[in-house]
Amino acid sequence: MIPILGLVAGIVLGVLLPYDIPYQYHSYVAVAILAALDSVFGGAAASLQGKFNLKIFISGFFGNALIAAALAYIGDQLGIEIYLAAIFAFGNRIFLNFAVIRRHWLKKLTKDDKVV
Repeated sequence: MIPILGLVAGIVLGVLLPYDIPYQYHSYVAVAILAALDSVFGGAAASLQGKFNLKIFISGFFGNALIAAALAYIGDQLGIEIYLAAIFAFGNRIFLNFAVIRRHWLKKLTKDDKVV
């Protein structure tokens, strides 16, 4: 539940303390946010599976966000849209982790062992 609480706290802080990001940094921040969301969904899925490790979550959260933003920056400097690869990879993992979470809750709600 720690990842979900962190997500909620981040949303509340973002709403209460709005900040305008300069236009030239939009793609970097967007990729970093997507990477962080991937870590949140991955942490939630791991928590439901009983495999959550806070050190792995924290290192993945910040590490993925920093690497994704750095790749977007490097790609921008080279004139290559590398951030699109990061968007695809993190977006795909978010949907896969959401599928794990959804299946867990459906199984719990229906109490049917056949829903996997």
